[in-house]
Amino acid sequence: MNIVEVKKISDCEHLNLFSIRYKDRLDHEKSWVFASRLEKPCVMEEKTITPDAVVIVPFHRDKKKLVIIKEFRVPLGGYQYGFPAGLVDGDESVEQAGKRELKEETGLDLVKTIKISPPVYSSSGMTDETISMLYAECEGETSLKDNEDSEDIEVMLISRAEAARLLETGSIKFDVKSWIVLSNFVDHGII
Repeated sequence: MNIVEVKKISDCEHLNLFSIRYKDRLDHEKSWVFASRLEKPCVMEEKTITPDAVVIVPFHRDKKKLVIIKEFRVPLGGYQYGFPAGLVDGDESVEQAGKRELKEETGLDLVKTIKISPPVYSSSGMTDETISMLYAECEGETSLKDNEDSEDIEVMLISRAEAARLLETGSIKFDVKSWIVLSNFVDHGII
């Protein structure tokens, strides 16, 4: 496989489309279109991979429940169940971004980091976006006062039994990462 040309085909603030021409293993020329949050996508330069975003998997310390959100997602034209998440700004660490996003989206305070994943690709057939999963304990009362105008979020604290019921409901839209974490929570009682 050999990349022949990469061309930026949109000019938006947080996400752009790129067209790639490449040669497959039999030297046939092919093309692909993908989205990237980067000015120069991974395919154009070799660099250390840093996460574009963080997904927080928060467990409420006092209530002994997993925190999830139900959020309106424009590309889906409806609500999706997932975890608080957001872009890593500037020189923020994953932990700093996670702490900020958890507070903004849920009103809860991150009090203990359990584990942070390395940057992983969210959907490598469509984008070079990377995310880090931040597993954490949190505390406090939920609040939506710091939500942006474009955010329509409902915060839910759920037990294993409640998570199992959500997973059994066929009409709910899930983020893939959230479905996997919820399934593991139901099966093993751990995040």
